[in-house]
Amino acid sequence: MSLRDKTCIVGIGTTPFFRRGGSGTRTEIDLMCEATLNAVADAGLSVDDIDGFSFYHNGFDAGRLSSVLGIPELRWSSVVSGGGGGSQGAIANAAAAVAAGYADVVLCVKALKATGPGGRRIGRPRLRDQREPAGGPDLDFNYPFGLMSPGQSFAMMARRHMHQYGTTTRQFGEVAVTTRLHASRNPAALHRTPITLADHDASRVIADPLRLLDFCLETEGGTALIVTSAERARSLRQTPVHIRAAAQGGSGAWGQGIYTHQMPGDEYTSSGHRPLAARLYSAAGLGPEDIDVAEMYDHFSPLVIMQLEDYGFCAVGEGGPFVEDGGTRWDTGRLPVNTHGGNLSEVYLLGFTHTIEAVRQLRGTSTSQVQDAEVALVTSGPGVNPTSALILRR
Repeated sequence: MSLRDKTCIVGIGTTPFFRRGGSGTRTEIDLMCEATLNAVADAGLSVDDIDGFSFYHNGFDAGRLSSVLGIPELRWSSVVSGGGGGSQGAIANAAAAVAAGYADVVLCVKALKATGPGGRRIGRPRLRDQREPAGGPDLDFNYPFGLMSPGQSFAMMARRHMHQYGTTTRQFGEVAVTTRLHASRNPAALHRTPITLADHDASRVIADPLRLLDFCLETEGGTALIVTSAERARSLRQTPVHIRAAAQGGSGAWGQGIYTHQMPGDEYTSSGHRPLAARLYSAAGLGPEDIDVAEMYDHFSPLVIMQLEDYGFCAVGEGGPFVEDGGTRWDTGRLPVNTHGGNLSEVYLLGFTHTIEAVRQLRGTSTSQVQDAEVALVTSGPGVNPTSALILRR
């Protein structure tokens, strides 16, 4: 069944964004509820209209959230695995549920507290006694070699890309500088002070070749989106943003991605999105030349470069020069990327903020508005399997 243009994103909502620990005693479900109320108000709906949930990455207890929100009847609930790789997949599942008639109005919601049980920071290496019992011995093949955190794993992939294609840390820096430029125009962004390539070069090395300014933020907050049918969307408050196409999954050879590094060489220097890109463009009936703006998951700056290659905006190995030439800047670039500031500078909430920015671009309300933007690409976290992506249209 094709999902092409059958459903729309009609409401978006967030909480204020907080630096790590800044949300205080507020719970994730409290943050979800605030974002949800803002999203339904944006759509011109009420909580009573919601009859479905779609979420990802250990999202929430559906029964509890349904009770807290006071939803009259829950008809659909689904979850996608893959961490940040599941964000656009959750929206795809919502679209599929609406198109199939399982629900009429589906809430996609995510909140994040940057500290977990015992106050452990996101992305911090875990000691042996902190690992989940169900994890088994797999990590014994990683830990002795220093691969104990996402940053260390992605550093390996970045170094290989540098070796194979001549990519430079200066080009990684251009991703960070451009993203911060966009964030400087966004009042909601947590990091708005512009940076230079010299600032990037002076930031400390965390996992060679990645520096502090190549890493995403550690933040807290909530996000929510409302998906309904294209027919119903026409009578609601906002200009509908159509879900043109969606894709989930990844190459079987990718395996567990950054957790095992078992993929073949040509895929190791990629974001793992190449098979998704082919399916996504086919489902949309579009190609990279049709994309006006891209909101690409940027937990680490080199992965933006690899996604540019995987989605065909430049040849494999040419992503570094693409960004170095200013190709991703909102006002002069060939493809404006992460016009809200992304995970690197606006906030890190595992993916929905990129979708929200794409909706704003297509509504014409972004703080770094791309002129006449009609088609947007949104991607989820590279490095894992499954991951996911959407093409949205005005």
